[in-house]
Amino acid sequence: MLRHKKVLLGVTGSIAAYKAAHLVRLLVKEEAEVQVILTTSASSFITPLTLSTLSKKPVLTEFVKNESGEWHNHVALGLWADVMVIAPASANTIAKMANGYCDNLLLACYLSARCPVYVAPAMDLDMYQHPAVTANFEKIKSYGNSIIEASFGELASGLVGQGRMAEPEEIVEVLHQHFTDLHIA
Repeated sequence: MLRHKKVLLGVTGSIAAYKAAHLVRLLVKEEAEVQVILTTSASSFITPLTLSTLSKKPVLTEFVKNESGEWHNHVALGLWADVMVIAPASANTIAKMANGYCDNLLLACYLSARCPVYVAPAMDLDMYQHPAVTANFEKIKSYGNSIIEASFGELASGLVGQGRMAEPEEIVEVLHQHFTDLHIA
């Protein structure tokens, strides 16, 4: 069901960024075309080389491609995608999405996207439950975005609770359901 679908995958700064490699691999196996956008902080957790190798496309990180002035057109990327997935989505990125901040390529693409947007949060349980974060979840849902709820389990901090990013297989299943529902409608 994902064959020839264009997936814009945003990866933000979270320990769960390592799961993005598996998610890209699953999407490509399903014959989706995957364009990865990596935030600066995400590159501390996973390299562009890893994601580029798996997606078979250059990973985008900045507005400007090179010193000649070529740029990554966020409007064109937002129009290109059939679906946008932000996984993992950090509390910082979710706050910026909720309030219309646009200080990186991922957020510019998000604000330009005309396709459905799915957000898979990843953060420690106290962050996940903080009133500011839960208010931001509600705010981005009110804009028409969908949250793929974090799982309950052991977190990087050693605490146990809700905050683990959904597994890549779960995210792929959500996308299957999305395109199935579109096909039925």
